[in-house]
Amino acid sequence: MPAGSQDSENEPRHFFMLRRAPVPALRSVVTDICGYRELTPGHYRQIEYATLIVPLVINFDAPFAIALGRPPQEDDRHDSFAAGLYAGPVTIDSFGHSCCLQVNFTLAGARRFFRMPLSELTDRMVPLDDVLGHDGAALREALGNEQDWDRRFDLVEDFIVRRVAAASPRGPQIAWAVDRILESGGQTRIGLIAAELDWSRRHLAERFRDATGVAPKTLARMVRFNRALQLSRRGDGNWAGIAADCGYADQAHLAREFRDLAGTTPGTLST
Repeated sequence: MPAGSQDSENEPRHFFMLRRAPVPALRSVVTDICGYRELTPGHYRQIEYATLIVPLVINFDAPFAIALGRPPQEDDRHDSFAAGLYAGPVTIDSFGHSCCLQVNFTLAGARRFFRMPLSELTDRMVPLDDVLGHDGAALREALGNEQDWDRRFDLVEDFIVRRVAAASPRGPQIAWAVDRILESGGQTRIGLIAAELDWSRRHLAERFRDATGVAPKTLARMVRFNRALQLSRRGDGNWAGIAADCGYADQAHLAREFRDLAGTTPGTLST
């Protein structure tokens, strides 16, 4: 799955990566589309930290080895698939022959595109045929037969536009509740959301699992973590300030969350 850039301009180029922002019709559905191809043999490892996107990976070559919360083993190979939210680190290994197109969906976009409760994707990599059926197989074949990346991006965008247009949008209440958590940086009280909707906590949790794949408390936790991770990239090392800004009780609370959601400490990520 697509990762960051090379460590140095003087190092050999080991992979090709191209990103495209979504067309205006898909800006609330897709964050970006990536093309990725490895150029030299080797063992490459990437770690993703409790991300809030829902990826669809369409593979054209060797599968990735992927595991949740641990290093992958030989039987953890995955070809084309969709993956839901996971409240922890995901380790991705490849071996120099991977080539794929990845669509990164927003939570709202994923629910409309896949047309299933997102709880069916949570903590899983689900094969393409199981999430999109014959349409997915036909899309994979069309993309594989096309060698130009821009044309591949055009084809997948057209497919998403058509599929989303035919889907029912989220109900306004659950859309408001999810957006409330996202826009507050995960700091809105869950009880207050339930009260404003006049829903029980149980009903709220059920609707959240359908819309996002996780309970509201888990989503808020992941949103706070991602905001802290974003703030840490300022590079000033002020973890106490980040903890306060993101609603953690103290710096020790933030450190515990980083161990759970990233598998490492804040200090490790900042070095």
